[in-house]
Amino acid sequence: MANPKRRFSKARTRTRRSHWRLALPNLSECPRCHRLRLPHHVCPHCGTYDGRQYLPPAEEA
Repeated sequence: MANPKRRFSKARTRTRRSHWRLALPNLSECPRCHRLRLPHHVCPHCGTYDGRQYLPPAEEA
């Protein structure tokens, strides 16, 4: 296997890693309670998906 002859500088390494950041999740509005939720998932607040009730509604504190 080939090995590098010289060590990579910190600037070069950090420049290469600059695109490793995490992406924010895409959120959509629930049509029933109008809160943000992940698309194609059951709403954690009201428990509905595609107009049907799948989970009991979460209790508000």
